Amino acid sequence: MVRFLRGDLRITLLGAGSLKLDGGAMFGVVPRPLWEKERPPDERNRIRLGMNLLLIEDGTRRVLLDTGAGTKWDAKQRDIYGLEPKSAAEILAPAGISPEQIDLVVNTHLHFDHAGGNTERNARGEVVAAFPNAKYVVQRGEIETARSANERTRASYLPENYEPLLAEGRLEPVDGTVRIGAGVELRPAPGHTPHMQIPVLVTPEGTVAFLADLVPTASHVPYPYVMGYDLEPLVTLATKRRILPEAARDGWLLVFEHDEEMPAATLEEKDGRLRARAAEPGA
Repeated sequence: MVRFLRGDLRITLLGAGSLKLDGGAMFGVVPRPLWEKERPPDERNRIRLGMNLLLIEDGTRRVLLDTGAGTKWDAKQRDIYGLEPKSAAEILAPAGISPEQIDLVVNTHLHFDHAGGNTERNARGEVVAAFPNAKYVVQRGEIETARSANERTRASYLPENYEPLLAEGRLEPVDGTVRIGAGVELRPAPGHTPHMQIPVLVTPEGTVAFLADLVPTASHVPYPYVMGYDLEPLVTLATKRRILPEAARDGWLLVFEHDEEMPAATLEEKDGRLRARAAEPGA
């Protein structure tokens, strides 16, 4: 657990476990001799990835950004993805709170490694909300994309992660840039999916951005390092060019959702290129 303070906001970096995904897919057109220096793959060409989440507390409200992959996996699926997931209670335990104390869950998008922890199975095997007192928020277009999944995308969009919440009226769609309280603004960041959003906190002490799969690890900061998983890679490139220069110029604290080694960083420009510099706890 790592904690950052921004005025009256308490921002806690939490871990939802880890998974392994194909290294080539994670780096798209970048040749393996380049990416494997930083992210050595295993014998199945998979690289280990974290699932970092943010808990934001403002004294009256607790907001959780993404939920990890969740625990609704059988042995075969766990092996394919190298999953070592945590339950909602395990995720929140380091912060000293329970799933019942979360007021709002923000899904950056509905892929299984970001929204799988939205729901869990109860003692009767039923799929229920993992955060029973929370509302969930996602872009309206992301719900439409998930529900119209095709041969390429359906492995990433698992209905059990969002349909039960929609049926209960817990999953609330939003459109475009919106403010949701606790200092959080949701901003569209298309590319990985057409309607992915990134939560941004603008405070007098500085800006914090949760980059989701726009920049999943510190190794993905260079503009051409775009995932093969991205549905619109050229849009991802344009979104990075729009957001990252501002983040570097203004000293944003950035959270990389899939980086176990450097989960939080600032950007610096060196030799005409942007590079990540690890942020210190409490920064």
